[in-house]
Amino acid sequence: MNVSREAPDLLPGTLDLLILVALAHGSNHGYGIAEHLKSMSADVLQVGESSLYPALQRMLKAGWVAAEWGISARNRRVRVYRIMDTGRKQLEREVSSFDRMLDGIRRVMRPAES
Repeated sequence: MNVSREAPDLLPGTLDLLILVALAHGSNHGYGIAEHLKSMSADVLQVGESSLYPALQRMLKAGWVAAEWGISARNRRVRVYRIMDTGRKQLEREVSSFDRMLDGIRRVMRPAES
């Protein structure tokens, strides 16, 4: 019997944060970013192409990342993304905002104190 573990939906606004975190660890192509997130989250975060590439395009337009053509480990032509200084500043803002959201969620989840 196959047991399917459905990947949870990402909280709104976290995809950009996760991509920026992945790129802060080093340049990578889209599939590599998705695999990094999947691996680092023990297969919990599985980002599909239909979400990943539009997010990367938004980040390119915003100037948070830059891209150039390169060759993958499998000898394929790929677009390699790297985080820019503006992306690092955005990452700081995103982390701060995410921490505030998590704090709010923790407060709601905490049992009422008597």
